[in-house]
Amino acid sequence: MGFLTSALNPKIAVFYLSVFPQFISPEHGSLFTQSLILGLTQISVSFSVNLLIALFAAGIASWFVHNPTWLAVQRYFMGFVLGALALRLMLEQRRAA
Repeated sequence: MGFLTSALNPKIAVFYLSVFPQFISPEHGSLFTQSLILGLTQISVSFSVNLLIALFAAGIASWFVHNPTWLAVQRYFMGFVLGALALRLMLEQRRAA
């Protein structure tokens, strides 16, 4: 489902159409080949980075499962942070438009 969402995301097409042409030059060979190589490079870098993030997140989740005390500390800490942000928003003065 995540792949389908990413594949159908119009932002990707806009990115390719707006950013990639400045890196493609007719003097350096086939435009199709250059576009294909540039696209595959971008896909492989994105895949590698996303894979590392997922593996790192899985490791952290596994660590929290084995250390429930830290999970409770994290919940209370995040609750405190969100409460402090809510309090700050509540006390902030409104600006006249």
